[in-house]
Amino acid sequence: MESIDKFVADFASAVWGLPLVILLIGGGIFLLIYSKFLPFRYLGHSIDLLKGKYDDPNDPGEINHFQALATALSSTVGMGNIAGVAVAIAVGGPGAVFWLWVSAVVGMATKFFTNTLAVMYRGKDSEGKIQGGVMYFIVEGLGRNWKFLSILFSVAGLIGALPIFNVNQLTKAINSILLEPNGIPTGNVSNFSIGVVLTIITSIVILGGLYRISRTVSKLVPAMVVLYFFSVLAILFINFEQLPQYFSLIFTDAFAANNYKGDPLFGGLLGGLILLGIRRGAFSNEAGIGTATMAHGASKTSQPIREGLVAMLGPAIDTIVVCTLTALTILVSGVWQTSEASGVVLTAKAFGDSIPIFGPYLLLICIAAFSVSSLFSYSYYGTKCLSFLIGAKHKHWYNYFYIISIMLGATTEQSIILNLIDGFFALMAIPTMISTLILAPRVMKQAKLYFSQYK
Repeated sequence: MESIDKFVADFASAVWGLPLVILLIGGGIFLLIYSKFLPFRYLGHSIDLLKGKYDDPNDPGEINHFQALATALSSTVGMGNIAGVAVAIAVGGPGAVFWLWVSAVVGMATKFFTNTLAVMYRGKDSEGKIQGGVMYFIVEGLGRNWKFLSILFSVAGLIGALPIFNVNQLTKAINSILLEPNGIPTGNVSNFSIGVVLTIITSIVILGGLYRISRTVSKLVPAMVVLYFFSVLAILFINFEQLPQYFSLIFTDAFAANNYKGDPLFGGLLGGLILLGIRRGAFSNEAGIGTATMAHGASKTSQPIREGLVAMLGPAIDTIVVCTLTALTILVSGVWQTSEASGVVLTAKAFGDSIPIFGPYLLLICIAAFSVSSLFSYSYYGTKCLSFLIGAKHKHWYNYFYIISIMLGATTEQSIILNLIDGFFALMAIPTMISTLILAPRVMKQAKLYFSQYK
């Protein structure tokens, strides 16, 4: 297992090198400036669209704007926000949070462009049904000579969409919060049992297709965000006096890297800290990765710009709001300095220290909702990738592969799983960002036309 762990870690480090950082963050900054900060100038209109003010039931697509965003958020508002942020702070200290924020601000522009393209260039699968996603807008927007990028995205997506990290962290949470404190032995038997239960729950929902998935998560996502939001606010209120100190530490440590414990990159600790924040940010909000384009590409709209405006709210909700709440909870509780724990166990310790007895159980409820909703959405992404590669009539086979992987996630070490998903997310980002940067002028042309009509 040690040799496998090292191989997967080396693979993740290799693909998350300087070229990808330049492509992901440099490309996002270019899109932000090129759009003249458009995502931020039309936030009010984005919220109106999300509320359904401009919905037309006769528009092409399968689900409305809110369901599309909820489906996308259910896969991003999850363990990346609870366990991923804890990993970032455990390795990089408070400064890592600043670079999470940077990835979110840049990611809003990236999401606007990628998800506008997902509707602008919808394609058809082998059964003639309209589909959206990176693989389709590459072929439809750039031509079949670029199909190799679509294939790269789809193949990487088959692994990137697996739920193994969410399952792994939920299993750890159940063991450390529920079973161990009550004297129930944990290990292979408990891990396997949790995996079986999650497999049954996931199978019931995902085998019902996108409609059942979108209906389920559109109810689950708002509820889980509200519960988590108020739980964290209670902890911040209890530790109110320490908030200003740690909030300022996020900014000062961002450039000093005083608490960074990982490997140096680009010749210093600061480079390693920046990369850590970007990796965890991409894992959290998936901006530039491209998975959300498959949900937003199914939205019922004839106006591509509208879907881009709705999609750009994702990083704001996911990273700027939810990740920040998690980060401040870990920081003000002090557990990041006193505990060697990482991932979800560190967040659980923060909840337990701040709200004795009830805190860990509140977190467990939130974790369960986050994880289960993510399980539903990522299966949809994987079936879309397989459908593109070998035909729509075979896409259901991915669900069985997906369900089997739940057992793998429940019984495997965290480091292997996190590096594996990180690595394949990086491979998905390459075709997503290259094609988006090439097609960006077409998006801006469409945007000028849309906003002239809107005004």
